[in-house]
Amino acid sequence: MNKMKFLAIIQARCGSSRLPSKVLKDLCGKTVLERVVERVKRSRYIDEVIVATTFCKEDLPIVQMVSGMGVRVFAGNALDVLDRYYQTAKLAQPEYVVRITADCPVFDSEILDDAIEKLNPETDYMAALSETLPDGLDLEIMRFEVLKRAWNEAQLMSEREHVTMYIKNNRNLFRIQDYQCTLGNLHDERWTIDEAEDYLFIKNIYEYFKEAGKEIFNASDILEYLNRNPEIRKINQGFIRNEGLLISQKNDRIVKRPAEE
Repeated sequence: MNKMKFLAIIQARCGSSRLPSKVLKDLCGKTVLERVVERVKRSRYIDEVIVATTFCKEDLPIVQMVSGMGVRVFAGNALDVLDRYYQTAKLAQPEYVVRITADCPVFDSEILDDAIEKLNPETDYMAALSETLPDGLDLEIMRFEVLKRAWNEAQLMSEREHVTMYIKNNRNLFRIQDYQCTLGNLHDERWTIDEAEDYLFIKNIYEYFKEAGKEIFNASDILEYLNRNPEIRKINQGFIRNEGLLISQKNDRIVKRPAEE
């Protein structure tokens, strides 16, 4: 049996402090999470998509919905997201794991495919480290063995909560590759859902393209729309990028990792 090449894991939960159950909010007839899954599945290179949620009661709707989509779902540790990713990846034993978050419903599979095509054979970890992608189009590609090493060695709480933080904190241990956005430096674009204003912004985009009869749209389409209608950007201006990570680092401490199952 051939080994799986690329596994995409989408982390999803309902317990967001800023916008609870955001992944279940409606975007033109489908939930945010459904939109993310279908957009990732358009990739030409992803062999399988698995949703990684938690075993908390509040996340049961995610398990039920994803199961109904014919997509595998793994329920794991609520706080140790690194453990959740590793345990999910163990199910498939892929060569590479692609990390995607469920609050990114305009994720662009064309950008993912471009990143995969540019992935050097010797690379352990690829990401837009220079942050030229819009917030909401971020992607990370890592070798399964690198994920396993991070799971085994990460001790800081921030490194357990944020899947690839151990890799970023120990760049000397890994072969790192930066991915540059082909559309230019879009660092200031906010296309994610963390706040109520973000949801209104994304909802506006989906409604616009639905009305235009364009069910499938990509990052360049969104950029063109926003450049023609710059007032739309004002809907969710003023929020800090990666605010959750900054909070985690401020409250950091050493923690024990779960034992191998």
